[in-house]
Amino acid sequence: MNFLAHLQLSGNIEKILIGNFIADFVKGKAALANYDAEIAVGIHLHRAIDSFTDNHPIVKQSKSRLTPKYRHYSGVIVDMFYDHFLASQWSDFHPIPLADYSQSIYNMLNRNTALLPEEAKQMLPFMTTHDWLVGYSTEAGLHRALSGMARRTPFESKMEEAVTDLNLFYDAYQTEFTTFFPELKKYSAEWLDANYSSSSDIQAPPIG
Repeated sequence: MNFLAHLQLSGNIEKILIGNFIADFVKGKAALANYDAEIAVGIHLHRAIDSFTDNHPIVKQSKSRLTPKYRHYSGVIVDMFYDHFLASQWSDFHPIPLADYSQSIYNMLNRNTALLPEEAKQMLPFMTTHDWLVGYSTEAGLHRALSGMARRTPFESKMEEAVTDLNLFYDAYQTEFTTFFPELKKYSAEWLDANYSSSSDIQAPPIG
């Protein structure tokens, strides 16, 4: 899953949100040791979400349409497709409007820049200024995000073309997402219940 899903699945625990957000920038056990226990839980939650997602048969089905053209980038693209559906169907999954939720996330991250790895600090102003989380809700915003990722990949990924492939099987990808995401929400909530003692409030929205 991409940023929006990871954040939404972290609930209302600020440091777990931060840990989940920065997880891809934290490499190895030595780096993990630099963070306090709640942030470390968020990092581990991110990795648990990724493992559950990567091994799920519905996600594998989504990837299978893309693999011949995009190869190992197919998983990244499916993550983005699923964030698009989460954003565009946001009211089905969260009580707070996406624009308000996104602003609360940006405010929270900007309050805590001292806790972010350098790469995340450098990315955050672009994320905030261009409102990436809301941008995922439109095909134009999704295309901008995928094109930006394509420019940053070391090899040709063709990710800038992926929205065309999304539209070829839009209903199928949407059905796969709406079937899969409730399973992922349940898994994430259960993971937090098992690994974080104060997880009783995980369904509450973050307050900006």
